[in-house]
Amino acid sequence: MYVRNNLRWRVIWKFSWKGLLVFTLYSLLICLIYGPVGFHSLSIPWQPVATLGIAVSFYIGFKNNGSYDRFWEGRQLWGGIVNYSRTWSIQVLEYVTSVVDAPGVDAPAASRAELSLRHRRLVYRQIAWANALRLQLRRQPDLWESQVAPFLDPTEARAMQRKQNPSAHLLRQQAADLRILREERGLLNDFQHVNMMTSIEQFNNLQGGCERIKNTPFPRQYAFYSFVFVWIFAALLPLGLIGEFVKMGPDHIWLTVPFSVLVSWVFYIIEMVGHSSENPFENEMNDVPMTAICRTIEIDLREMLGETHLPPKLAPIDDILY
Repeated sequence: MYVRNNLRWRVIWKFSWKGLLVFTLYSLLICLIYGPVGFHSLSIPWQPVATLGIAVSFYIGFKNNGSYDRFWEGRQLWGGIVNYSRTWSIQVLEYVTSVVDAPGVDAPAASRAELSLRHRRLVYRQIAWANALRLQLRRQPDLWESQVAPFLDPTEARAMQRKQNPSAHLLRQQAADLRILREERGLLNDFQHVNMMTSIEQFNNLQGGCERIKNTPFPRQYAFYSFVFVWIFAALLPLGLIGEFVKMGPDHIWLTVPFSVLVSWVFYIIEMVGHSSENPFENEMNDVPMTAICRTIEIDLREMLGETHLPPKLAPIDDILY
């Protein structure tokens, strides 16, 4: 996610130079054919071009609204992951504290060491889940050993890595641990168990929302035709402008170049902005900063456990927060 208030010129140039080059060369070619060559039949009435431009602008606006909605939904889902991760950690620390009255359970009191171990396992597995989901969405399984495995027991980490959907199985393991805490250790009563299972249900819903966006591409009929219509408009624009400028005098036909390039560039950039927001989980400049969000979750949850040696928050790299 780009975090600077204003785009740097090098960023603008990075996304613009190809289009600017094509538009400039094409406009120059039209002016050369119309002027020095004298082929005046290239000129077309301006009114149809203007009408097409209005239609294209509406179409691009519709597409960009849909693209932004996908990005914003993705950001809301990860905001929910942050909030429910904190809730989960609070539930672990405040519910799993001592023996509770559970029908049919006759368990010895849990030692402070055992409680600490169980707290750490449940909280660390939640951190692992968030990082595993991030790697699944970005299709980066090669980072598992460095960014997920450290939060899990080595045996569990190896077993989960082999799963088709590791994050779903991590939630399944959380539920299994809750059952043990309630039925075998007597550390949860029914109310607490239901509350914590509700949190797991929310994690499943949030994960499903992310997977829905990831696995459902932006409708190609909108994305493709938006691209086609912009380039059709850019191709017709100098043909319509040159007739208008020639009315000011023969030498004014060269004004077609800067004005047609400027207008074409505006449409081109608007289309590019929508395109860059279609898939918010690709680790690109304008995507949801899932790595930074996962680091925030890790810091918050480990601090709740009482740890003091915490990793720093991630800083933007070249104004981009990943």
